[in-house]
Amino acid sequence: MLCGVLVLAACAQPTADQASRGTFDPYERENRKIHEFNRGLDRGLVRPVAKGYDTAIPDDIENAIVRFAVNTSLPSDIVNNVLQLNMRGAIQDTARFVVNTTVGLGGLFDPASEMGMPAGTNTDFGQTLHVWGAREGAYVELPLLGPSTTRDTYGIFVDLFTNPLSYVIESPENLVITGAGVAAGLSRRSKFSETIDQILYESADSYAQSRSIYLQNRRFELGGTEGSTYTDPYDSIAPAAPTLEDPYDQ
Repeated sequence: MLCGVLVLAACAQPTADQASRGTFDPYERENRKIHEFNRGLDRGLVRPVAKGYDTAIPDDIENAIVRFAVNTSLPSDIVNNVLQLNMRGAIQDTARFVVNTTVGLGGLFDPASEMGMPAGTNTDFGQTLHVWGAREGAYVELPLLGPSTTRDTYGIFVDLFTNPLSYVIESPENLVITGAGVAAGLSRRSKFSETIDQILYESADSYAQSRSIYLQNRRFELGGTEGSTYTDPYDSIAPAAPTLEDPYDQ
């Protein structure tokens, strides 16, 4: 979801070197049309639903649902860590998943953090492709999902199949995981409404702003190593986004 990408992107502070890199956006005309569709969807549906959800659901229950969504995403992180040969990350995520699933009642609580265990790696197949040398490619904006790149778009598609829980839990029970993910996105949209609204509705060019925030944050997540492997024909430079703390980042 576009708002979720912007929230997470705004939570990391890129380095000066990362912020100095531009964008490769050969599909800008098409991307802007999709961006306007996403903005209209957010204005007409996502934002009001998120506000209503936040008003109707007590904070304790909202937070429990977010923790559950984060916990059920860990098996996919474990798979990607293995594919990246990051066995330390895979072991840490496995330990966190086991503790929170058992002691934490399926992830509704987070005893792993209370025990001082490392935070989840929060990785994905886009990062796996990066580890194995795949190029970032062009910037694209996807309907409903928002900012991405060619490489991360392939990653999003593959990640639909990398979570073992989707094969272990049968339908319709597995819809609980999907529902928790949607609810967690609504919680983030409501909690960071002011920041997201500033980006989407108050900036001079919301498309360029969201593009800049996403690319800078994504490169920050990948360790700022993109430029050491190849050079994209970047054609613009945009300012960095402000730093925010995400209370749902466990």
